[in-house]
Order: sequence, then structure tokens, then C-alpha cells
Amino acid sequence: MRVIDAVVRRRQAGQFVIDMSAGQPSTAAPSTVRAAAKRALDTDRIGYTNALGIPPLREAIARHYRDFVGLDIDPRNVAVTTGSSGGFLYSFIASFDVGDTVAMARPGYPAYRNMLAALGCEVVELPCGPQTRFQPTVAQLDALDEPPAGLIIASPANPTGTMVMPDELAAITAWCDEHGTRLVSDEIYHGITYGTAATSAWRSSRRSIVVNSFSKYFSMTGWRIGWLLVPDELLDAVDRLAGNFTICPPALSQLAAVASFDAYDELDANVARYADNRRRLLEQLPSIGLDRLAPADGAFYAYADVSRWTDDSLGFAARLLDEVGVAVAPGVDFDPLDGGRFIRMCFAGDGDEIEQAVDLMGAWLARQPIR
Repeated sequence: MRVIDAVVRRRQAGQFVIDMSAGQPSTAAPSTVRAAAKRALDTDRIGYTNALGIPPLREAIARHYRDFVGLDIDPRNVAVTTGSSGGFLYSFIASFDVGDTVAMARPGYPAYRNMLAALGCEVVELPCGPQTRFQPTVAQLDALDEPPAGLIIASPANPTGTMVMPDELAAITAWCDEHGTRLVSDEIYHGITYGTAATSAWRSSRRSIVVNSFSKYFSMTGWRIGWLLVPDELLDAVDRLAGNFTICPPALSQLAAVASFDAYDELDANVARYADNRRRLLEQLPSIGLDRLAPADGAFYAYADVSRWTDDSLGFAARLLDEVGVAVAPGVDFDPLDGGRFIRMCFAGDGDEIEQAVDLMGAWLARQPIR
């Protein structure tokens, strides 16, 4: 977020900048969503709704799983949330108590760690590098002193874009069920994959909690609308938490989000553009020395090892922005131990700008001393 603040300051000052730091689509919400929002403003009171979301949206999400994922989901198990962030908060409070141990991959999305710490949980970070494709494994879980109360997985993952393959995901869900570990599956980048479709944890276990969002594939970040697939035994707890924390998700966003499921063609065109940007980036980064990259199976990130130049990715990113106007996310945000050697680049923007950013970075890196 501090990088984003610096980008805004540069733009306000009229300075050149190419932003590859923010993890969001560069496109607006689908046209069907924008039209639905306009209609709702003219015809709906936009008042409070059901705590777990309006029935038409919960039903539309369930149909999405049936028609496009091949899973039969009861709409009552769908909880609409204020972004995936609200979904994680409800999931963690409903599932864990103060002092519980929850495992997650390192590198990983920092809000998991920070939310859990704020709730009094003990976070165990599993070191995940190229040897495990930056994803946790059953072998790592077996090596723990005792089974954790919870495990968070993300597939595709932020910041790496890597996925847990179906067989491994089935093995992880089976391990969690056998050991009484609550699996929280972050699936917010489903729909944005390159070659192999992502698999939902609910294909293997209905005891897990699935977190999803309209932010990424549906291109609705600022609308702050997401959803959970909630096991039966947690439905009442999630319902009570939602009613107390937020009363309900944003009503206008809910009404508009129903129309997002009429926009698959538009959304898939966005993914095709991401795929082209990914191809350009993965072809060009090795030519400037960034040849140690996480496998970008999905999402819209390239996670690059920059250790030949630095072990201070925060300072590295600050100098890159200040000296050539290219904004990237420092890896230390995602990995407090080894992240000083990595940066994350988002390729959801304009393809020509991304190529220009690579050229600028290449010229800049050529001037930097090798460690």
C-alpha cells in the first residue's frame, strides 16, 4: 500500500510512472454490472439486506458453481461478504480460538498473517520455494510437531501465481479432514488460469471453507463484494458474525453483482489479455537477467528472484520507482524472512506499457552492481 501511495504522489506531481505493483485488474467492472448498478440506483431503496446476502445473488453464485465448475452447491451454504477480506475475517473467527495454531505458505498474502495475529492466533509459516512450486505439501504438514487448528492455501496464489494441482489438493484436504484441521481455501483467482483450470477444495471436502471474490476474475475490486462456501456446522456462526460486524454486504454491489454472471464473454476477454501480457513478460524478463521466476500458473503476477542485486526488496523497489518510474511490489511484504530477495510484478495492465517497463528495468538493472 505504501508503494501505491508513492505511485499516487508521482501521478499528482505529473511524473512518469508505470504501475506494476497493485494486484488488481486494470479494467472496469463488466458492462452488465455497471448497467445493473444504474438501474438499481433508480429503482431500489439500497437499504439493508440479509446478513449473508440477497437470495438472488446467493442463488446466482450456486448456479455458477453448477454450470461452470461442476459442483452442486446449496445456496444456503453461500455467504456473501464485504470482499474476500470480510470472508477471511468471518472464517477465522468462526473456526479458530485465541491461541490456536494456523499454518500458511511463505510467501503468501500478508493479510492472512496479520488478521490471524490480531485475533490472537499463532501463525506457522511453511517455507515454500521452487522445490515445492511455492505451495505447501502433505510432507510439510506431516513434519509439524502437531496438526494445526487450521491451514490456509491459495491456488492460484498471491504473490506467485502457482497452483496446487488436483491430486495434491485432494491429498491436502484428506490430511486436514483426518487430523481435524480446518482448511481455508483462497480461490479468489479462479477463472484466471493459463492452461489448467483451478480446482475447488469443495470438490474434495465440504468441511473446508472456500473464500472467493468478485474482485479479480469479475474485475470488481472497489465494489467490495465476495463470498464464502460455508460448511453446515459454521453457517450459524458466520451469520451471527456478519450481522454484528457489517450488518450486510454493500447492497448496491450485491444487486449489481448478480449481473456479473451474464458477462462471461467480456470477462474471458480480460483473461485472454492477461495471458498475452504473461507471455510477453515471461519471454522478456530472462533477457534482462530476471530468469528465476515462480511458475505463473494463474492470477496475474510474476514473482522474480532479484538476489543477484539485492537482499533489500523494499529499498530496491523504492529506487526503481524513484529512478525510472516503474512500480513493483517488494517481496518482503509476502515473505518477512526471504522476501528481501524477491519482487512481484502485476501484468494485469496494458501490454505495451509492460514491455516498456521491462525495457526500463533492463537498462536500470544493467547499471546496478552485482552482489
